[in-house]
Amino acid sequence: MELARLLLIAWLAAAGSLVQAEVAVVDDTGATVRLAQPARRIVSLAPHLTETLFAAGAGERVVGTVEYSDYPPAASRITRVGGYSRLDLERVAALQPDLIIAWQSGNAAAHVDRLRALGFRIYVSQPNRIEDVASEIERLGVLAGSAPVAGRAAEAFRQRFAGLQKRYGSRPPVRTFYEIWKQPLMTVGRQQIISDVIRLCGGDNVFGQLDTMAPTVTVEAVIVANPEAIVASGMGEARPEWLDDWLRWTTITAVARGNLFFVPPDLIQRHTPRLLDGADLLCRHLETARSRRPTK
Repeated sequence: MELARLLLIAWLAAAGSLVQAEVAVVDDTGATVRLAQPARRIVSLAPHLTETLFAAGAGERVVGTVEYSDYPPAASRITRVGGYSRLDLERVAALQPDLIIAWQSGNAAAHVDRLRALGFRIYVSQPNRIEDVASEIERLGVLAGSAPVAGRAAEAFRQRFAGLQKRYGSRPPVRTFYEIWKQPLMTVGRQQIISDVIRLCGGDNVFGQLDTMAPTVTVEAVIVANPEAIVASGMGEARPEWLDDWLRWTTITAVARGNLFFVPPDLIQRHTPRLLDGADLLCRHLETARSRRPTK
């Protein structure tokens, strides 16, 4: 009887541990993602998602990712499954992931639906506000079983964010045009996280009334909007030459005052902890624009 009792206790303990191992979070579409245990094999379908997984302490569990996943350096050694907009679904399936992290506005919906139809668990990400980055770090940490690391990273992010809010939140507004690309001429709309960064810095996105994430606009529309600052990102670490194309439009306040600024795209166009590095730089640029206002 004593042996039977001990076996029953051991079985109940094991069963209890299995129940405790189950994890569940709500993704950015409102869907609940439930796993029987923390993910061991994760495929990330966007560079910023790979970076955020590393920040959440789950980098060693990422077995597949897409092109341009280059931060931190260890991400460059992960198996590629195509690009975020042109996935190789066979490669994804061959990696036998127990969790796939998808980007709602970047991955093709048909690809995500196909992977879901194949039975893969999918967490869909779409952080549109700065504070959503901290929440995402925490949720990915839960799914990967690295919640303590993720919690510390999220808290550090929130503290730094609060510091930037305190420093720049009440500064006089600066009408700002953010240029993603020259041809076609693309900017950011109301729901894009870069608009939130502009607001953090006390800026006013001149196309912030548009609902499209990355709307195409005309040069004439920018001239009419008359921004006080023009900020460009481009493709890499170097300031894009086409930023200086605005110099011909001397009636724009930003041009007249020399307020043509550059922020590296990896620091502001990726929804990761480094977003605050980009925010810090953008805020300083807008402070420069304020300092160039004529004195009365």
